[in-house]
Amino acid sequence: MEYLIFAGYLFLFAWLVTRIGFFKKSGLSNAQLIILFLIKIIAGILYGWIGVYYGQFAYMFDTWGFHHVALEETKLLYHNPSEYFSNLFYSGYENKFGGFLDSHNSWWNDLKNNMFVKFLSVINVFSFGNYYTNVIFFSFITLAGPVAFLRVMNDVFPGKKLLVILAAFLIPSFAYWASGIHKDGLTFLALSLIVYHFYFGLKEKAFSFTRIAIIIISCLIILSFRNYIFIVLIPALSAWYFAYKFPNRIVLVFLSVYLICGILFFSLRYISPSLDLPQAVINKQDAFLELQGNSSIRHADLEPTFLSFLKNIPTALSATILRPHPGDAKHLLSLAATTETIIFLLLFICFFIWR
Repeated sequence: MEYLIFAGYLFLFAWLVTRIGFFKKSGLSNAQLIILFLIKIIAGILYGWIGVYYGQFAYMFDTWGFHHVALEETKLLYHNPSEYFSNLFYSGYENKFGGFLDSHNSWWNDLKNNMFVKFLSVINVFSFGNYYTNVIFFSFITLAGPVAFLRVMNDVFPGKKLLVILAAFLIPSFAYWASGIHKDGLTFLALSLIVYHFYFGLKEKAFSFTRIAIIIISCLIILSFRNYIFIVLIPALSAWYFAYKFPNRIVLVFLSVYLICGILFFSLRYISPSLDLPQAVINKQDAFLELQGNSSIRHADLEPTFLSFLKNIPTALSATILRPHPGDAKHLLSLAATTETIIFLLLFICFFIWR
């Protein structure tokens, strides 16, 4: 029966991606849409399969953990709907709904997992709690992310359709991590919708109620799942807006916006101790290190000062741009990530040579 349900939803959603206007206006043919949709599903199934067979080796506990907790939430929906709809807004911590950037004992820190579990629990109603059927739902919903990104890039780089498709859908690490049942796919969906509506809103000089509502909802999704992305998104959108308004002063606009935001980053704590953003970054780093993974990345001891952050910029750039190094490869997944990083660095060098 599970196989029939899986096949039924697969055909249904493959048909829907060819009928929904947002997808059809991407410039992709029906065959291309279906193929890209199927690639997402295959990547999502692989993500879940690795979580079962190589979970301890590849550190893939989260996706199945979310699934099992969501099954319990779905049962709660059936048997105690009042509790189901209210428990998301309950905080048992002393600070109640404070601690926006805290990594422990914080309603906000728990919100990302609680929201994702609620999302999966709703899908379970239709999928009858089958993980791999959930992958189809998840792939269909998150497909709008790369499609939105594709539509923006097609407008920015006309005549580069194949390259844009490759960049929007087929970067291996992106296809894998954004297709698996985890928060990354929804975060990218929200981020892409913000970029899409912001870009075309500026270009068409029209921010309709629908466009504004989608931007706000997408911001709330990011705020729920990755609140630190929301923080860095604010100066990015501000600089983009003012750069559009003052096209002859783009460099000045970006320098000014990020200088002001940098000053605020280090000085807001003098207005309110709860806005100590440098210390929040340090706390996030400490919480990450407490996970005790198999990472070989050496970390410097940060201090909540401008000079300490400035001194650690090379280390941060190395960790985010250059890693994983070949010596970091411990299994097939990390080897693939290492290979991809090297390819990107070579392409970046080629860009400076041949533009």
